[in-house]
Order: sequence, then structure tokens, then C-alpha cells
Amino acid sequence: MAEIRIRNTNERISGEANVKAFLDKQEVLYEHWNADKLPAELQGKFSLTDEEKSQILATFDEEIRDLASRRGYQTWDIVALSDATPNLDELLKKFEQVHTHTEDEVRAITAGKGIFIIKGTDDVGYFDVELEAGDVISVPEHKPHFFTLMENRQIVAVRLFIETEGWIAHPFEDPTFQKA
Repeated sequence: MAEIRIRNTNERISGEANVKAFLDKQEVLYEHWNADKLPAELQGKFSLTDEEKSQILATFDEEIRDLASRRGYQTWDIVALSDATPNLDELLKKFEQVHTHTEDEVRAITAGKGIFIIKGTDDVGYFDVELEAGDVISVPEHKPHFFTLMENRQIVAVRLFIETEGWIAHPFEDPTFQKA
């Protein structure tokens, strides 16, 4: 279940209802899917074949199509990152820069853990959303954020897009941002 850490105060918010209420105020969509429906052999696997990626998409087809129809997403795929991913550290350096997009950045975590760092309202500042299997998040277009892995350095997620070519990151220079 997702947990939030507000960086300015180190306050933590947990519990699905509390997390959802906080993220709603920050205009960030949060939902939770049943990750246990994923076959056991895929729940801890982070290096996937195309067939295994297709199996994950098929497992969550109903949830994906429901979210896509509500939010206008046109295409989706699977991203899997782990220490087995070629050039993982280089990829993470690219991800770990504050940026925006011209469409939502959507992730439905099916295995592992990850963290979005998002710029909230002026009274909140930056906050971390720690995600695990079953958590679904949509960071709205133009909202400064970045994504990285947690200490386990393993994640599998469904990505949903409006534009069929996927999203493009636009750097966001923010002198108030401090890495924690």
C-alpha cells in the first residue's frame, strides 16, 4: 500500500483512504488494484520476456481498459527495471531529474517498489509517494515530478499513455528542490 512522506515536515501518511485523500488534494490520481491476481511466478520476476509482459497485460486487462476509458489513455505497455536491466544506473540518472510532461504519467505497479517525488501545492512542497504492487498513480500533465527505484531496485509497472509514441520529459528547473 502506498505511503507518503512530506519532505518539508517528514510527516508520513499511510492507509489507502488517507493516501487517496491527500493525493486528491494534490490533483494526483491514486487507485489500488489487486496485485495478488498476478500469477505467483511473475510476482517476483523483474526480467521479463515479451510473452511474460503480455501475460501481465492480460491479467490486468479489465483494470487497464477501465482506467483507459475513464482517462482517455490510448496505449499501454510494461516496463521492468532491476539490476539486470542494461545501463540501469544511466537510466535512473535520467529519471531522477525533476521534469514535466504534456500528458499524465501513469504507473500501475505489478511487482516491486518505486517512488514518485512530486511537487505539491505551495503549503506542502515536494512529497514522496512510495509505491508497491497494486498501487496505481497518475501524475497530471505539467506537474513537476520524477521517479526512481527504492532500495530493492526492482519494479514492474504498466504504463498508460494518451499519445501513442509515449511521453516526453521536459526538464523543470526548480531552485527550491532539494534531494533528500
